[in-house]
Amino acid sequence: MKGYVILGILINQRSEVAVEVQEVLTKFGCIIKLRLGLHETANVCAEDAFLLLQLDGSKEEITTLQESLNIIDGVETKLISLGN
Repeated sequence: MKGYVILGILINQRSEVAVEVQEVLTKFGCIIKLRLGLHETANVCAEDAFLLLQLDGSKEEITTLQESLNIIDGVETKLISLGN
């Protein structure tokens, strides 16, 4: 895809689904240009987290990645496409 494609990923209960999320991200690693992970660190590691991915792949690959993440309990995604 041309332009900038950003996938926002909200993860609830991070400790319970982190391995499954990581497996999906590894499977689609070749289309991930940038990965930024954010979570609260005050006092303890927070159970919710937010990831931002910049993607560079076909529309089909990106859709499959997003669907693979959305089927995980506690994971929600939002795709932002700019300059297309």
